[in-house]
Amino acid sequence: MVTFKDSIFINAPVEKVIDYHTNPRINTKYWPSFEDVKDVEELPSGGKKDSWVYKMAVVRLEDTTETIEVIPNQRIVTKSKGGVESTFIYEYKPEGEGTRLSVEAEYIVPIPVLGKLAETIIVKMNKREGRTSLENLKDRLES
Repeated sequence: MVTFKDSIFINAPVEKVIDYHTNPRINTKYWPSFEDVKDVEELPSGGKKDSWVYKMAVVRLEDTTETIEVIPNQRIVTKSKGGVESTFIYEYKPEGEGTRLSVEAEYIVPIPVLGKLAETIIVKMNKREGRTSLENLKDRLES
């Protein structure tokens, strides 16, 4: 199991950050390796369920993500199954007139697909891409 933690300050109110960030259709606009998002479904909990395609290094993976916890204007937890088993915890905290977005992720690198030797490289690439996605999200929300 691989973990990733990061946070970023976004100069936008919590409601705006959550509204934008929790729309799966937008993932392809700020997360570089997201290739497609489809079958987006609203859940009674206030979360969403969707299917997506993600390119991890040279491997194209298909997954389904479902929101498993929603604390309005504070916290979202998602779980993915398919190509990559993962859990993402997003916390949104007011900070001055902006928002501190924190992310904590746990995922399993699909070693049978990529090979054990590639795991270290993939983990570094994913960490860098996670940071890039936060910076891209910040840029979109602050412009």
